[in-house]
Amino acid sequence: MQNLQQNKIHLHDIKPLIEIHEYSLYYFIGVSLLVFLILLGISYLTYKWVKNKKKYNKRVEHYKLLNTIDYSNPKKAAYDLTFFGATFKDDSERHLKAYENMLEKLQEYKYKKDVEDFDADTNHFIHLFKDMIDV
Repeated sequence: MQNLQQNKIHLHDIKPLIEIHEYSLYYFIGVSLLVFLILLGISYLTYKWVKNKKKYNKRVEHYKLLNTIDYSNPKKAAYDLTFFGATFKDDSERHLKAYENMLEKLQEYKYKKDVEDFDADTNHFIHLFKDMIDV
């Protein structure tokens, strides 16, 4: 009987259980979301870089075509120089002046049925204009 009475005695040195707040699941979800957003951003930037890398650049293509013009047919070369050179005429005042000088020299090769090869003065203006271009 005495044992039963001892069990009813309240002990003062033992405290009740307390609730512990556990936030590790929320931290894991937050870090996972942050990593996902960073990877999504990196993949987007990579996609834009690849897309812009393959993008058609008119200036680069016209510069390549301008340097591959065949001068054995001066009439066609005059038309090609006029067309491809127009891309670069607005770069600066010097480019515009050189383009206009080149056009003056090319006029005599455009509208005739049979034309001779480019003379030295015309070649000089063509090469001067082509050397001024920077892409």
